[in-house]
Amino acid sequence: MPELPEVETIARGLRAALPGRRIVGVRLGKTDFIDDPAAIEQQLPGARIAAVRRLGKFLLLDLEPSNGSAHNSSLLIHLGMTGRLVTCDPAAPVPLHTHVFFALDDGRELRYTDVRRFGRMGLLQDTSREKSLDSLGLDPLEASEEQFIALLKDRRARVKALLLDQHVLRGIGNIYADESLWRARIHPMRLGAKLTVDELRRLHRSVRDVLNEAIRLRGSSIADYVDSEGNLGGFQRRHRVYQRDGKKCFRCGAKIRRAIVAGRSSHFCPRCQPAPRTRRTQT
Repeated sequence: MPELPEVETIARGLRAALPGRRIVGVRLGKTDFIDDPAAIEQQLPGARIAAVRRLGKFLLLDLEPSNGSAHNSSLLIHLGMTGRLVTCDPAAPVPLHTHVFFALDDGRELRYTDVRRFGRMGLLQDTSREKSLDSLGLDPLEASEEQFIALLKDRRARVKALLLDQHVLRGIGNIYADESLWRARIHPMRLGAKLTVDELRRLHRSVRDVLNEAIRLRGSSIADYVDSEGNLGGFQRRHRVYQRDGKKCFRCGAKIRRAIVAGRSSHFCPRCQPAPRTRRTQT
């Protein structure tokens, strides 16, 4: 599933291409992942794209209407597991499972392709577009060290679960949680409340470093992810633990292990990231 770096890469690509453009036509294929397809078909033609934003793993295309209405709206897009959002020439070959076509006033098309259709698309009116995402936590690239420590230090949940919880920090998924914990030398099963302030500071720095490096390399292409121009990312070549179980740790040479934490596969080095101590029962 595309995570913060992949969605940010797509947002930056679309930000360079879409603001100021008008949507002149909408064509929909399968619509079971779309909230109110009729609203998109009726309200988007003629609308001007004012801005492209990322909120966690969500993309928001802010729209200005063409009919003189005072009500602005935003097109909310979540890529799910296999979603792709690409601008291209209308004559370009259409990949299988392309379900949404937005014709733009400069002659190009914005296409949404999704094999498994686990994504989401919907039109949010100005009165509701922020409210629907109010439950999301802080952006890890915007959270200060003090805010980050305050979010995690008293939690009795495992740190891997906290990093994945979108109500705590928005945008981090399995890849970047594993990579950040490896860099910080923290085992994924450690409890947030058991981490020292120094460990939390180290984790905050690792999260920011990993995410920024992944953005610079345009994300991780594991299966379906491509950027807004259809190009692969490059951060997968920098992975140090993710999906490397059984291979040698780049830091110490121990074999990377895999365990289920918070219902997700977690990859870690047993030597660099010591497991939490278990309390012995007295007999």
